[in-house]
Amino acid sequence: MPRIPGMYTTRPIGGRAAYGARLRRPAVAGVALLVAVGAAGWAIPRAVEADVSLAVGSEVTLIGHGNGHGRGMGQWGAFGYSKQGWTSTQILSHYYGGTTAGKVDNVDVSVILTGESSVNVFADAGMRVGDVAVAPGQAVSLSGSTATITAGCGGGVVQSVELPRPLVSPITPGPGRPDPELLKMCGSNQTFRGSLGFDGGRVINVVPLDDYVKGVVPKESIVTWADEGGAEALKAQAVAARTYALASMDISKPIDDTQNSQVYGGYDAEDPRSNIAVDATAGEILLKDGKPAFTEFSSSTGGATDGRDYPAVIDEGDAISPHHEWTASVSSSSIAAEFGVGSLTGFEVVEAYGMGAENGRAATVRISGTGGSVDVPAQEVRTRLQLKSSFFSVQGQQNPPAIIAPPSGVAAGPAAPDAIAIPGLPDVPGTPDGSGGSDELLGQLLALAEAAIGMKFTELGGSAGLLGSAIGPVVTTVTGAGALQQFQNGTVFFSPESGAHALAGAALLDYILKGGETVLGFPLQDLLAPTPAA
Repeated sequence: MPRIPGMYTTRPIGGRAAYGARLRRPAVAGVALLVAVGAAGWAIPRAVEADVSLAVGSEVTLIGHGNGHGRGMGQWGAFGYSKQGWTSTQILSHYYGGTTAGKVDNVDVSVILTGESSVNVFADAGMRVGDVAVAPGQAVSLSGSTATITAGCGGGVVQSVELPRPLVSPITPGPGRPDPELLKMCGSNQTFRGSLGFDGGRVINVVPLDDYVKGVVPKESIVTWADEGGAEALKAQAVAARTYALASMDISKPIDDTQNSQVYGGYDAEDPRSNIAVDATAGEILLKDGKPAFTEFSSSTGGATDGRDYPAVIDEGDAISPHHEWTASVSSSSIAAEFGVGSLTGFEVVEAYGMGAENGRAATVRISGTGGSVDVPAQEVRTRLQLKSSFFSVQGQQNPPAIIAPPSGVAAGPAAPDAIAIPGLPDVPGTPDGSGGSDELLGQLLALAEAAIGMKFTELGGSAGLLGSAIGPVVTTVTGAGALQQFQNGTVFFSPESGAHALAGAALLDYILKGGETVLGFPLQDLLAPTPAA
């Protein structure tokens, strides 16, 4: 479905990174105790009850956030961050953690035009079919491998040409051709850059990459954002769209003009504001493991991304989205019929990611009925019940879901290009694989710490704020009772009892010299005094 910011969206799920291993519920039943951390809507559960129950009446009411799958960049969030002064580079780094900037030549993209069944075209400046020049005022129709040149659309036959490849091209090939050289469909006058022809019986538009992106950005984003402080969001969209096309080509995924790939409207969809964004980022892409990254994007994350190919992040820019909050009521009979459980007796979120409002984006939903019970991925529930997103909770659910780590973990922000060591900070044992203690409980601790530290990092201005960029992962502290993450200008400490708090400068040095957590315990407030002059 289209990923323009006002629409429900979906795309195939990409691969998952190794860090976000699914975390199981604690082996022992715990008491649900929530410790507030950061801004409103955030809570860090110390333990959760394994059994969640809900009496279902005639309908189930869901409290939701966002619109779309939530993976990668949130378009409304990008707009929100752009209005806050973020550059397109900052926006892309925020959503696509682990990628690096790359540059590519203007290669050709072959786009299937799903709304076209024939090729009958003209161009004011003339065209080419194979080695034959077609004069201005003449038209060309294709049938199989034969190009028929006529005296205008529907006119008499001038010449027939056999082609090794059924394709009609501009009189002068290449990107950025002037309007008179662009091909137009006879009858509709629909205009396209590049060439038009057939491939496997389907009408295709073979178009230079940046010209293709010019037909995508205004269909996948809102060009008027450029008039409202959102020009950098359009630039970010251009880079994401360009990269996604190349990633699709890299895995031989067909590209068409619908939401199955990216919505593409050809020349007629272009707008000067989005064209400026494409030209300003010409050839720019994102790389992951040396290849074009699979840069999924969706309309609105609801305040936290899903975290599949890229670490999950808090998305404060999404507060501007008209889809930031929603409710939906679904009849019990519809749910029961869709999932084949008989008469519905229970519908509850049993696992969630813990980032954002309520308990964060749902991960797993348990659907119970007189005919049995099934655990279903929340993204599948979203699709089958036609919900705006998988970021929802169930109104009336008494017990919270288990909090698990997103598949690719949680990112505190863009990584620093060059790590800067903080003098005096001791080496800290503990790794994400759980060495030094119970894998299960340690995984729970790290997942909660990542969410809380990420929120603190955002609260303090992100990488442009007081802390600077992250220079290491979240790790457990010396005693194993909490966790910390180092940044360029300070460190954030976390424990379930204290929450997340930042120390920097002289305050951090004093904390270390006095024995740190082993002597003083965990900080209970932010202390960000500047480092004293030498």
